Amino acid sequence: MESWEVREWYADFLDTCNRHDLDEVRGFVDAGVRRAHLPGGADAFIDDLADLFHGFPDWQWRRIQVVIEDDRIAVHLRGTGTHTGIFRGIAATRRHVNVAEYVFLRMQNGRIAEVAGTTDRAEIVAQLTG
Repeated sequence: MESWEVREWYADFLDTCNRHDLDEVRGFVDAGVRRAHLPGGADAFIDDLADLFHGFPDWQWRRIQVVIEDDRIAVHLRGTGTHTGIFRGIAATRRHVNVAEYVFLRMQNGRIAEVAGTTDRAEIVAQLTG
C-alpha cells in the first residue's frame, strides 16, 4: 500500500476501535498478531479491548500524530474515558481518565501483524486509585 492508503487504513481502524465494534476490529488484526510483552494472537488483542470497553463504555482515542514508513505505523494517541464498569478488578469510580499512548504497528497483508508501544493499563489504574 502507498503511505496515503495506509493513513486511510489506520483512520478506518481507529474509527472502528472508537465505535467499539470488536467484530470489525478483528478484521484489521492478523490471527497470529505478536504483541510486545503481552500474549499474542487476535483473541488476546480483542479480549484486552473488550476489558477496556467494559470498564470505560465511552472510551475514545484521539489521533495526535501518525508517521508511516513502509509497512510500519507509529502513532501518538490520547485515550480518554469515564470509569463506569469493572476494570482490572476495580469497581466503577466514575473517574475520568486521560492517558497518552504511543503505538508502533507493523502491517502484513493489510492487517496488524505486530504491536508494541506504551499502551500502559497501569497508568489507567493509577488514575482510578490515586
